[in-house]
Amino acid sequence: MSRFHPGLRDVAEPLDGPFVSAVAEAARAAGTAVILGTFEPAGDGRVYNTSIALDASGALAGSYRKIHLFDSFGQRESELVAPGDDPVTVEVAGLRVGLITCYDIRFPELARALMDEGAELLAVIAAWGTGVFKEEHWVTLVRARAIENTVWTAAVGMAADPGRPSVYGVGRSMLVDPLGVVAADLGPYAAVRVVETDPELTKRVRSTLPSLEHRRLGGNRS
Repeated sequence: MSRFHPGLRDVAEPLDGPFVSAVAEAARAAGTAVILGTFEPAGDGRVYNTSIALDASGALAGSYRKIHLFDSFGQRESELVAPGDDPVTVEVAGLRVGLITCYDIRFPELARALMDEGAELLAVIAAWGTGVFKEEHWVTLVRARAIENTVWTAAVGMAADPGRPSVYGVGRSMLVDPLGVVAADLGPYAAVRVVETDPELTKRVRSTLPSLEHRRLGGNRS
């Protein structure tokens, strides 16, 4: 069964539509920055798979349209979803955050482009479906992006809903530190946990492992 239902076109809204507006109001009331996913209309009849960042006042800090489309494992996301073009970083909660959506995590060049834009945290939102080795790939890829960029990586995966067989995902929302240590793993089911990043750890890791400074291809050459 495809996760990309034609009904996406019917539920897509502009960024000032009722869904994002309601989340913005909740963010403002709670004084909490929020990163979320939605679908917005594209000009060619498809939709964009869009990540949105709202600051603690509920204001739009930025949005990112998913670049890499999931035409894999028998799925055809590109039939309903149009690709974005540009990497996006946003300023929220005192951090510069690089936005990554689902299948994007398989493309290290996107994460590296976000690092070049000054990202201090990679935020990944995903509806990572089940399948052959899919959960293993998710955990490995999230840790790899953290390790190769020596950066905190917060990855949120849609969890399975035992009461709704059509809602499936591996879950495994994680916070991974710059050495690739999993600081939190919420497992396969829906859960909420408060976890913290430590910028001082990032500094210590990069003083010991300055791999970003050692880049020879597309990076800092001397």
